[in-house]
Amino acid sequence: MHSRFHSAFANLAKDLQSALAPLLADDHFPAMLSAEQVKALVSATGLDEDALAFALLPLAAACARADLSHFNVGAIARGVSGTWYFGGNMEFLGSSMQQTVHAEQSAISHAWLRGEKSLVAITVNYTPCGHCRQFMNELNSGLDLRIALPGRDPHTLADYLPDAFGPKDLEINTLLMDDEDHGFTSEGEALVKAAITAANQSHAPYSNAPSGVAIELSNGQIFAGRYAENAAFNPSLPPLQGTLNLLSLNGYDYPDMRRAVLAERPDAPLTQWDATSATLRALGCRYVERVALPA
Repeated sequence: MHSRFHSAFANLAKDLQSALAPLLADDHFPAMLSAEQVKALVSATGLDEDALAFALLPLAAACARADLSHFNVGAIARGVSGTWYFGGNMEFLGSSMQQTVHAEQSAISHAWLRGEKSLVAITVNYTPCGHCRQFMNELNSGLDLRIALPGRDPHTLADYLPDAFGPKDLEINTLLMDDEDHGFTSEGEALVKAAITAANQSHAPYSNAPSGVAIELSNGQIFAGRYAENAAFNPSLPPLQGTLNLLSLNGYDYPDMRRAVLAERPDAPLTQWDATSATLRALGCRYVERVALPA
């Protein structure tokens, strides 16, 4: 079991501990539960799905990287497939505050990068801030997304974000978690291909500046993330953050990074390069390359 889970696991109910122990035994438990695993946990504990999600929140919060605030927030995104995806807030020392990933963004990005097509609910241990409510309004689940918080009845995003402004106000019809294909040809070595493939699936309807980041670890494993824009612009999630989030949720750490590639259009109206290279340098990754997205 990864050391980050030790304290939270010790405080779980004994029946939940017994059911989870085989899943958490791997140091690189992927911070997600398949539909079958969720059903097995419900059967083993007698909890309904809402109660189970609340019981698992301490494990999601244990995935947080709150190096600045020391305030761990955990979230569990529940997909239409029945799969559950953990998320935790991420902060990066030596970088800027704007590079922070909120727990809801972490869980949602996690689900998106795993191929989930839509969400039915998200469970969080603290009330979503305005930034996260706006980020969630970009999703194809829209204002019907159910938000569950400890100690209160579940409500929809519409309840938390009345009189919402979102993509449809800007006549955007392809929403976050819809299928995207920008038509770029994936070519080059494996790391470059992974970055281009990620950019090809990114959600960038406002800038038309798709981008993707791929990071290779010292063991040769590759993680890739893609850009997720937002109608309100500022809650947009850069591709590097999606990549670092996925890497961390899988139990790896920044010293495991060997090199990284950013793929973006050379003529794009905005660029991810400066923020990507600066943040990676702050985290100790010195080998960062930028490649142009092929036509």
